[in-house]
Amino acid sequence: MREHISPGGTRELNGSESAIQSVARAAHILGFFTVGRPRRSLSEITARLGVSRATAHRYTVALRQANLLRFDPATSEYTLGPQVLTLAGAAGAGLPVVAIAGPHMEALVHKVNETVVLSVWDGEAPVVVRADDNPDRLVRISIHTGSRLTLFRSSQGRIFCAFLPDGEVSGLRRALRRDPALAAELQRIRRTRIAVASDVEPGIRAIASPVFQGDRVMATVAIVGTSASVPESRTSPMARALLATAGQLSREFGTVHELDRAELVGRRPA
Repeated sequence: MREHISPGGTRELNGSESAIQSVARAAHILGFFTVGRPRRSLSEITARLGVSRATAHRYTVALRQANLLRFDPATSEYTLGPQVLTLAGAAGAGLPVVAIAGPHMEALVHKVNETVVLSVWDGEAPVVVRADDNPDRLVRISIHTGSRLTLFRSSQGRIFCAFLPDGEVSGLRRALRRDPALAAELQRIRRTRIAVASDVEPGIRAIASPVFQGDRVMATVAIVGTSASVPESRTSPMARALLATAGQLSREFGTVHELDRAELVGRRPA
């Protein structure tokens, strides 16, 4: 490794440290994109990275070539690229809960003949880490691993909203003040451990249930199908099968939750 001083007095690194710096900067750029801010302009990236515009542009070009960024010429903004979903899926596949959930999800698919989805919390939103369905079905609903789900509309998002502390879910307190119906729905979810969502995509319904490790929700398992095939009732045989699967997964992690226990865990201070 060599180091020299630029005419302006700034130290410039060559060799391995320069490569490490490049990797770190690329990682920082990818970290600028969140659920709340999925689009960024080059000016924003430049300002946050603390480099010249030309340097920031070189990084975005390299990330676009690796399919880690996409550029929208209509808005002159960048979004995360498709390769990020592939990496997210690979990362999710390495989680212990994915391997443990596999046999239980496959059994549930066999029982209800619908798509079964497992999601974990990434700090901002639910992320799908596994999806199983029946390959013999003529019509199948496919859910991509790595997909991020909506917080307040998806069944799995509502599970996390119901059982995570308020402060860990960005925007939840504000949403609860604006929407009393959401607050009432979260109370129902804590009582029943079932969330139902029928308005995310037309004709699609999902029901979800929490998986606990200790007193903390660590994942959600959901059944996704059409509005005709997935009952809205929280006491239907399909909902009971989902509850049983989520309960089995919780027991795999040493947790037994009865309905009253789930309500206690999810209750927030008045």
